[in-house]
Amino acid sequence: MTMPEGTAALLEVIALDAADARAARDGGADRLELVSDMAADGLTPTVETFREIRAAVALPLRVMLRLSDGFAAGGTSGVAALVDRATRLRAAGAREFVLGFLDPEGDPDLDTLKRLADALDGCAWTFHRAVDRSRDREALRAELDGLPGLDTYLTAGAAGGVDEGLTVLCEEAAREGSPGYTQRLLVGGGLRLDHLPALRAAGISAFHIGGAARPMGWDGPVDAAAVERWREALG
Repeated sequence: MTMPEGTAALLEVIALDAADARAARDGGADRLELVSDMAADGLTPTVETFREIRAAVALPLRVMLRLSDGFAAGGTSGVAALVDRATRLRAAGAREFVLGFLDPEGDPDLDTLKRLADALDGCAWTFHRAVDRSRDREALRAELDGLPGLDTYLTAGAAGGVDEGLTVLCEEAAREGSPGYTQRLLVGGGLRLDHLPALRAAGISAFHIGGAARPMGWDGPVDAAAVERWREALG
């Protein structure tokens, strides 16, 4: 599938707080991914932070479910804590989430993922870049196909980022609609503006940025003008 030139695409921006959320909205973001602690590549925000962001903007919000660095759920106690956090976030109004867990061999942690999908009770969710660290990304997609609520894969196509994964991303986009490939492809991880022509030509229509929205780095805020440049490039 080739997207017609000029067709608008979804732009998702990472937000850490309400100020980030407002700046992303003002720049033209369509959706936010809410996280904390980017030094650990993004953990679950507090319920209070979710409420502040929800009050600040009307954009769809996808909330990270991840309580420690890496892609392990943390055993029985870790899974219980994730379920508790998901339950409390849902009670506060969260309706979309982001998660992804692997076992020590790099295969999907199905028990954890099923427990969390049950706890989310039909809420939409993204399987994040754990797919790029998996032992076999095609097998992972086949195993997860049909999990309730899973509608998106956030991926760079490779652990090293879009530069390394561009060919894989285009190949996966060409399989859209086939078993294991019914979920939307959301591209992020080292994504640059110069990647967009090839990705758009491949039919990819959803993009995720974090550092690219922060000219001062992760110690600085989201910049509305930086987001606007991506919005203009995407149409």
